[in-house]
Amino acid sequence: MTIKENQIEQSLIGKLTDLKYTYCSDIRDREALEQNFRKKFEALNRVHLTDSEFARLRDEIVTADVFTAAKTLRERNTFMREDGTPLQYTLVNIKDWCKNDFEVVNQLCINTENSHHRYDVILLINGVPVVQIELKTLQVSPRRAMEQIVEYKNDPGNGYTNTLLCFMQLFIVSNESNTYYFANNHNQHFSFNADERFLPIYQLADEGNSKIAHLHDFADNFLAKCTLGQMISRYMVLVASEHKLMIMRPYQIYAVKAITDCIHQNRGNGYIWHTTGSGKTLTSFKASTLLKDNPDIEKCLFVVDRKDLDRQTRE
Repeated sequence: MTIKENQIEQSLIGKLTDLKYTYCSDIRDREALEQNFRKKFEALNRVHLTDSEFARLRDEIVTADVFTAAKTLRERNTFMREDGTPLQYTLVNIKDWCKNDFEVVNQLCINTENSHHRYDVILLINGVPVVQIELKTLQVSPRRAMEQIVEYKNDPGNGYTNTLLCFMQLFIVSNESNTYYFANNHNQHFSFNADERFLPIYQLADEGNSKIAHLHDFADNFLAKCTLGQMISRYMVLVASEHKLMIMRPYQIYAVKAITDCIHQNRGNGYIWHTTGSGKTLTSFKASTLLKDNPDIEKCLFVVDRKDLDRQTRE
């Protein structure tokens, strides 16, 4: 029997509700998405906005610039209220990402002037759409879903540039038996060429580097609420010099965890052995930035052995 796409979708939603996501069957269009976001925003920041204030806030935060949106998602921001007082706000609980509201919506239809796109499954953190999951049947290669996302993003006036979908951080594509993920980016970093250089696509793996390919296993290991919060807040890197978003490869994440655990447990020295071009500098850099945020650590020294690594790290 051929499993239909909507069966895969319903099965995934069931899996996500098992992982304690709230399924919002009533969020199917732009207005419902915005009203849900407003409710979450006001609760998180303990504020009540007037309709005109919310409209202005929405217009201020919605941007076609993927990098700017990614920074806004992770930072404390300021909004001027109608009475002239500044409101310090965050879009999500950035201190503890586990304490946000995690929701799942499906078949969201965002109609803009130029496009009428429908999205299979979207995950919301505190009402902000951060992960899009495109599903295909087993007979269809996940590559087709990747191409579809690229096509959607290249459409003029698409939802990713002029709605809350601008905060999308990650894309996941799956035909249930094979699952891949990749970071959102500006269009120059978000297109296929012959060797797929501009769209780094990953499969999840465990610590022994065995692939975790089935959609439900992937959900258990990647989409559990706190894990997803960590993936976005700790294991994505915003590369300022290129205005680019990167998500670390699984082995880099395990390496960073091993380094920080070793230090927290005061277990002495260790080493990470990786091959050329595998991203050792990024791994070291990420470990350093996570360690410097630890109140028990006063100073973190990052030592490099040549000038190009020094430049690369600073950038």
